[in-house]
Amino acid sequence: MTEVCKVYKEHLDKILEAQAKIPEEETVLEVADFFDALGNPTRLKILLALMEAGELCTCDLSAITKLSVSAISHQLRILKDRKIVTYRKDGKNVFYRLDDEHITEILEVTFEHMEE
Repeated sequence: MTEVCKVYKEHLDKILEAQAKIPEEETVLEVADFFDALGNPTRLKILLALMEAGELCTCDLSAITKLSVSAISHQLRILKDRKIVTYRKDGKNVFYRLDDEHITEILEVTFEHMEE
């Protein structure tokens, strides 16, 4: 059972301070979408593989995850739409990488937290 207050009493000063510092609704939704994208095991495996290798093509990611290229493509589209991965084309191949160092930092901090 979750612990709750035994007596209901609002602390207006803290409420107003928190409300003033919470970002706009659109930003909150974008951050929620970002973490939702990380909440899928397949997408997380893709990100961890990219974090280790730096850059992988869709065929490499398919082999690593043991999923079809089509399934990988679908997951990559979600990650790309949320600005978590980016890509480059090299002839007929498409190589994906993490969008920037912040993604690596978020993953590292998360795994560090889970190990505590």
